[in-house]
Amino acid sequence: MTDVLARPMFEAEHREFRAQVRRFVAERIAPHHLEWERQGCVPRAIWREAGAVGMLCCTVDEQWGGAGADYLYTVVALEEMAYAHAPGPGFAIHSEMASPYVSNFGSDAQKARWLPRLVTGEAIAAVAMTEPAAGSDLRGIRTRAVRTASGWRLSGQKVFISNGQLADLFVVAARTDDDAKGLSIFLVDAALPGVQRGRRLEKMGQHAQDTSEIFFDGVALAEGDLLAAEGAGMKCLAHGLARERLTICIICQARAEAVFRDTVAYVGERQAFGQAVAQFQNTRFQLAAVKADLTAGRALVDRLIGAYRDGSLDETTAAAGKLWTTEMLGRTADACLQLHGGWGYMSEYNVSRAYADARVERIAGGTSEIMKEIIARGIWPRR
Repeated sequence: MTDVLARPMFEAEHREFRAQVRRFVAERIAPHHLEWERQGCVPRAIWREAGAVGMLCCTVDEQWGGAGADYLYTVVALEEMAYAHAPGPGFAIHSEMASPYVSNFGSDAQKARWLPRLVTGEAIAAVAMTEPAAGSDLRGIRTRAVRTASGWRLSGQKVFISNGQLADLFVVAARTDDDAKGLSIFLVDAALPGVQRGRRLEKMGQHAQDTSEIFFDGVALAEGDLLAAEGAGMKCLAHGLARERLTICIICQARAEAVFRDTVAYVGERQAFGQAVAQFQNTRFQLAAVKADLTAGRALVDRLIGAYRDGSLDETTAAAGKLWTTEMLGRTADACLQLHGGWGYMSEYNVSRAYADARVERIAGGTSEIMKEIIARGIWPRR
């Protein structure tokens, strides 16, 4: 992939890692992704293979089995999956949305139990927050954990859970009190009695991703399964949102660049009225506009990466980044599909699947409307 802007933050070791990851994705993921889409799931073995090449949980400390690498290794892993149009393996959910709860808030016992296996891909993690009546508004969560003599009893339902069919660990948000501060986070072993996987949900796009319903029917949890402290749920969630939204920004920018790359190649070869489609002014102007969006997006995303690395990425800026990059990906996929003509509507072409895959990004991780509300609060802070 040719970068739209120079990226001096990457050094020689990052470029070497990128070459290694790109080779792995090209050999072990890309050739099989269409079949995984038909199956609705990816094989567990691919997680262990990804762990073996260092693609999972790159920043986990060496003490807990990780590489202790800097965040740019994570960026490389996210981008290379996106450049290959391979959203099926939920590595990003596992490494950047679920595992950081354990890394950032887990006790030593919790870290020792889970992190080494998450790094190797022996165990797969999922975040179980969303419910049928609670999406972006997590204060509406009804899943409940009640204290018992030996710990907790968890009951409730979750929906739209990525990695739901494969996960060994669910990071679960549950209500432990009725007041505004009564939200807690639990680390739930999927093998416990009472943890039930519902149906794999049929979706518009990202068909290889095993998005599922999950039910907790009186699951007995130990005191040691509570993450951080009782009632610390919103604090934990708020801490992880900036990284989660940055992850989405990185993926969406790379996906948009990949769609543009494929479309430039297609219009250069496709003939119409005796000339390449690329020779028509409409094609050139459309792709010029896309290139301008990609250039702006790359500058924005790399600036957000820098802010995250130096600890200055705030909630409002991360929300603005997510809003812009997800909307830009939608525009890019739509414009590029149009330039493919009828073939763009055929699922055998990457642009068709990318168009469908892109639509969820304006919903997952907080809808575009919620992002606008967060940004607006930064303009007019509540008193």
